[in-house]
Amino acid sequence: MSVRLSRRDKQLLDGQHGEAAQMAMRILVRMAEVDSAAEMMDVSQAHIDGCGLLSEAGLEFAETLAAKGARVSIPTTLNMGPLDLQNWRQFGVDEDFAAKAIRQAKAYTDMGCIPTWTCAPYQSYLTPRFGQQIAWGESNAICYANSVLGARTNRYGDYIDICAAITGRVPKCGLHLKQNRKGQILLRLDPVFSCESKSGGIIRSNAFYAILGHLIGTLAEDKIPVIEGLDVEVSSDQLKALCAAAASSGSVALFHAVGVTPEANTVEEAFQGDTPERIIDIHLSDLRKSCSDLSTAKEGADLDLVVLGCPHFSFDEFRELANLIRAETEKGKTLHPDVKFVVISCQTSYALLQRSDFLDVLTGFGIEITLDTCVFHTPMVSPDTKVIMTNSGKCAYYAPGELGVQVAFGTMAECVDSAVEGRVCRKEILWKQD
Repeated sequence: MSVRLSRRDKQLLDGQHGEAAQMAMRILVRMAEVDSAAEMMDVSQAHIDGCGLLSEAGLEFAETLAAKGARVSIPTTLNMGPLDLQNWRQFGVDEDFAAKAIRQAKAYTDMGCIPTWTCAPYQSYLTPRFGQQIAWGESNAICYANSVLGARTNRYGDYIDICAAITGRVPKCGLHLKQNRKGQILLRLDPVFSCESKSGGIIRSNAFYAILGHLIGTLAEDKIPVIEGLDVEVSSDQLKALCAAAASSGSVALFHAVGVTPEANTVEEAFQGDTPERIIDIHLSDLRKSCSDLSTAKEGADLDLVVLGCPHFSFDEFRELANLIRAETEKGKTLHPDVKFVVISCQTSYALLQRSDFLDVLTGFGIEITLDTCVFHTPMVSPDTKVIMTNSGKCAYYAPGELGVQVAFGTMAECVDSAVEGRVCRKEILWKQD
């Protein structure tokens, strides 16, 4: 199928805007053919996921584009990178790995990308507006942008994202088009979860959203789910947890939550007048199983590492953690000597943290804060680590395969309790199997 090209598209293909732009446009046109897109379209913002040092090829691709004079044509932010550019030595990162990571960072910033280095760009800089056409990479960010903000992006992987940023163009298809954004399956939450019910505290729990997200991913796979019964008071961090987990256990790039997300004021609006392909009722037993599926470590197992901040910690999460730690220290409790406690965040949240009185509380307890990176992209986990604990559905899903460890999923409070005890201890009976 031939793709209809604009005059500028043809100029890009002909090399009139430089060799790098020509290379990028060729890749995008080929992608349009694969996607059966009839034409290209403009995007006004990009977020690059390909800046993680996943292979030598990724480094070569970025440096080749930069050497050919590539420059982004639209505002472009950068996802988390392969290491904390300022503090990588304290985490024992190999010098050779660090040198390559720094080279790759330079290649992307030389192309004009903004060094945000965060997997939660929606909570910091250049947050997209409703209806804005964008080209974002990073699965949780894509899901959040589409679902919570109502911006429009497909799942742009490595290294289509930087090609879109250079040209300002993408294939006109998929979630960029309104007709492709309608819901396909309806997920109805049991009324027991509602704030008005006797068990209304369930839906206010931060863990609820990570667990629900994990369940939604397994149920929806690549379909667009519509959630009925979600709390209208849900916070940005709770929606972040839901997006990250759903995009990990499934391929969820967009969900609608009735009365919460901007394209779903009603069930009818979410489905654009159509009927659901399937209706699935979600009960407490489903969530308990989903919670159980997120853990491979047994209760009471010796704990080596706590990891929080996947996606990156917000300032509000730092506040919550500091309050939990204050409560422990007031009881005379400290971090167990055999446990390492790492929180991953971005420069924006850390700058706010430095202006508060929380930083001393966290570092005094023994927490190590690393910025700009991810536990799966930088070698911060020592080879002798056997059991880690996290409050992140995304981290819990990937850790066994990516890091070769056993993982325990728990609330932030349970992570702190376990870090003090030196073993996995979860006290919230609600999520345990009967």
